[in-house]
Amino acid sequence: MAGGLARLTDELGILYGGDYNPEQWDREVWREDVALMREAGVNLVTVGVFSWSHLEPRPGEYRFAWLDEVLDLLHDAGIAVDLATPVASPPPWLGHRHPESLPTTADGTVLSYGSRNQFCPSSDAYRTAAVAIAEQVAARYARHPAVRMWHAGNEYGQVCFCDRCAERFRDWLRARYGTLDDLNAAWATAVWSQEYGDWAEILPPRVAPYHRNPAQELDFRRFGSDLLLDLYREQKAVVRRHDRDRPVTTNLMGFFGGIDPHDWRADLDVVADDAYPDPASPDAAADAALVNHLARGLAGGGSWLRMEQAASAVSWREHNLTKSPERLRTEVLQALAHGCDGALFFQWRQARSGPERFHSAMLPVAGADTAVHQGVRSLGAELRALRGLVGEPVHRRVALLWDWTSWWAATQVALPTARLDPLATLQAWHRELWRLGVVADVVPADRADVALHDYDLVLAPAQYVLDDDSAARLDAYVAGGGHLVWGPFGGVADGLSHLHAGRSPAPLRHVLGVSAEEWVPLPDGGSAVAWSGAGVEGLRGTAATLGERTRSDGADVLATYDDGPLAGCVAVARHAHGSGRTWYVGTALAGPAGGLGDVLRAALDDAGVLLGGQGPGVETVWRGGVLVAINHADRSTTLDLAAARAVGPAAVPTAVLTDLLTGARHDGSATLPLAPYDVVVLATGRP
Repeated sequence: MAGGLARLTDELGILYGGDYNPEQWDREVWREDVALMREAGVNLVTVGVFSWSHLEPRPGEYRFAWLDEVLDLLHDAGIAVDLATPVASPPPWLGHRHPESLPTTADGTVLSYGSRNQFCPSSDAYRTAAVAIAEQVAARYARHPAVRMWHAGNEYGQVCFCDRCAERFRDWLRARYGTLDDLNAAWATAVWSQEYGDWAEILPPRVAPYHRNPAQELDFRRFGSDLLLDLYREQKAVVRRHDRDRPVTTNLMGFFGGIDPHDWRADLDVVADDAYPDPASPDAAADAALVNHLARGLAGGGSWLRMEQAASAVSWREHNLTKSPERLRTEVLQALAHGCDGALFFQWRQARSGPERFHSAMLPVAGADTAVHQGVRSLGAELRALRGLVGEPVHRRVALLWDWTSWWAATQVALPTARLDPLATLQAWHRELWRLGVVADVVPADRADVALHDYDLVLAPAQYVLDDDSAARLDAYVAGGGHLVWGPFGGVADGLSHLHAGRSPAPLRHVLGVSAEEWVPLPDGGSAVAWSGAGVEGLRGTAATLGERTRSDGADVLATYDDGPLAGCVAVARHAHGSGRTWYVGTALAGPAGGLGDVLRAALDDAGVLLGGQGPGVETVWRGGVLVAINHADRSTTLDLAAARAVGPAAVPTAVLTDLLTGARHDGSATLPLAPYDVVVLATGRP
């Protein structure tokens, strides 16, 4: 449903609230909750995510009176509801009566009920029960005026290796390959005498004496994502039988490896994501921005919804730091700057019991007279003042390529090194962009509907898998005038993890002007890199983890390995291809001069992308005609408005900027003080 989020925000403004679990509380608490929600500016709550056993305590026995009362209370208070089909955590009776519904690990262990997510996605017993409870909920509440959105399941990520999943896996493989001969060829089963003569012989990649077939593992990852998508579609179809109008979604989990969200986005009426940046990480702000860029990319550059976040501490890390209301404010307004039109939390009221009792909430167990809750109230008031930002586009000119197949394939066993983590590489590249003040979309390389020509610069930090169609799109992008930066260990394999024949990256080496014959792990301590050529004189850096035994096939060599096993080989090069330019970065670069940031700065300059960096910890983002400037650091700094305007949309005028939160007006060439964890939202004209 196109515009599902816009239909909500047009009426409600920026969405604000969180998971509400009234089944955990006595009835007298509900009225207090609703009154406090109104005072805090809450306009949307998610209800019923984990309420299955409370709604259906025994098979076919339903209790809805309590939910009727809760929804009526919320509606009377003007609070909208994102109503869940409560299938994420089955009640104990399902696992007790149908032990075949429980999930099995790769080593054959059957997991018990008594926690959450305890179901096999292939189980007919689970699916029948899940459809039945969803049918009851959707039929009863499809016309309830409080219900404005549907939440199908929750954080899909379950995986199972049981015999039922084996059967479904075989069905999936039949649909994909057609014949056993084609499957054997695709999986290269001649290796290690693994040729299959009967479909019944094929199993999920369970625990085995040695390494599994990498093609089998990749297909099982794809199958697992598709299997969960089928569950979501099943739930959505139930809702659609009763409600053809309101949006249906579920919550993604950022860079979560269990599903490929690009396969899900067409079925999500609203792109909704959960995010829990770690306050202990010095890179938390940059990494949070990267997750925001992924959500925006999944939304096609449009608006998206933050479905879950923490008001202060979480309870599932080894050491759970709290965050101040000021820091929470920076996280929420950062997401808003990056295209988010809703800030929801887990959860509204902190639990007194259960595994998540130490997880923070909008209303702490200590009550309303707390710093956390007062911060929540202040933030709610500010979000009401920023309603004009809703739906406005984010100004960005750079794309970061990222796809799940490359991630899955590049984290398999038996690679040249296990130390080159693709996600860590992506984060490292993005952290440099963030420090330079550059906003990027995260988009897949393997989807034809992604318009690369919308971007002046495309970065491919960890594109291990490269098929012919994706290579052709990148070729056309560069030949047509685009700029591409290619990272280490890229273009190595196809979509089944088979290595490309010839010098690497075989499908793209003519575009890069560099080719490699071998992937070479570097010794501990790395290798020195020597730079030469225009614009890089005098730089020195260090190459770490992995390099490639390379030669130039026409590219201008900018850096070579100065010692170690790759001495004299190309480390960094630049190449003209058609009307565009490519940069090859064949290793992980570090160093105060001659590191990754220097290369990306040069590539950005080459592509004509201006830098918006304003010093350590300061982030500036243009959304529509509004500048959001955030000081993520715990020390004071200043904001240069003239420099910030220079990197904004071309239509940004030079006159006066108005602070949407305070009403103050500022000369467009002035500098503004930014206190620790301060945020200013400045409009060139009220949007």
